[in-house]
Amino acid sequence: MTAYDALTLPVAGGGLHVGRWTVAPGAPTVLAVHGVTANHRCWIALARAGAVNVVAPDLRGRGRSSTLPGPAGMATHAADLLAVIDHLGLDRIVLAGHSMGGFVVAALAAAHPERVAGVLLVDGGLPLPAPPPGVTADQAIAATIGPAADRLRMTFAGPDAYLRFWRDHPALRDTWSPDVEDYLLHDLVGEPPECRSSVSLEAVRDDSGDLLDTDAVRARARSLPPGTVFLRAPAGLMAEPGGLYPPDLISRHAQDFPTVDIRDVDDVNHYTIVMSDRGAAALTGALTDLTRG
Repeated sequence: MTAYDALTLPVAGGGLHVGRWTVAPGAPTVLAVHGVTANHRCWIALARAGAVNVVAPDLRGRGRSSTLPGPAGMATHAADLLAVIDHLGLDRIVLAGHSMGGFVVAALAAAHPERVAGVLLVDGGLPLPAPPPGVTADQAIAATIGPAADRLRMTFAGPDAYLRFWRDHPALRDTWSPDVEDYLLHDLVGEPPECRSSVSLEAVRDDSGDLLDTDAVRARARSLPPGTVFLRAPAGLMAEPGGLYPPDLISRHAQDFPTVDIRDVDDVNHYTIVMSDRGAAALTGALTDLTRG
């Protein structure tokens, strides 16, 4: 049976909250990194699949790491992850990153390739669609974080109200589960009737600017180790067809980044590629390939 414990590990400015699921002492270990407004509990389905030990932090500005000071950004998150690797005495490790977490692990792999045994990108980490012509970087950032900013400013009467708010989300309503509830409740801070998301809007703003720095993202993608796997969700953040990486963009990426093994995962969206048994099975298959290599 998979055992879970939580640690607080020293990083610049304070302590980083890290969850750890242990399948067996001899099983391969994966360092798994969540997305821009997520937390480490998104990896429960992968941990329950039982193929790998999972070490997963709440990134700076999220979850139980929400009080760590900024600025955030890919370089800061990569430095925090390196501190986790060092503290746990890990030498070379396979990295997995979902959504923004894909960009974080790409930054770590570029900065410290000697510590990385393999990389799994899960619907993130390769360049995103370019802003429309005439849209400035600041306008693109504002458009990117606008919906998140509205939600992060909301308050809720308590846990039940927060779950009701999410219950009809088009990407989650058809696969709602105790795991999804666990993930959402880990995000909730404060006392009724003033509960709110733990996620720092400032951290989201810092990180969003990095995600839209196409030159830096492209350079990191080109330096990914051979055999890197990219798993694509064909439906997006709102379960819309096409996904975060539309087919025409992913076709270009296949040509631009030939050392990356790009694979579609059928019947998942941007959330359920991680937070469902179907998604976890695809992740487990890819990680089995990487940990054997």
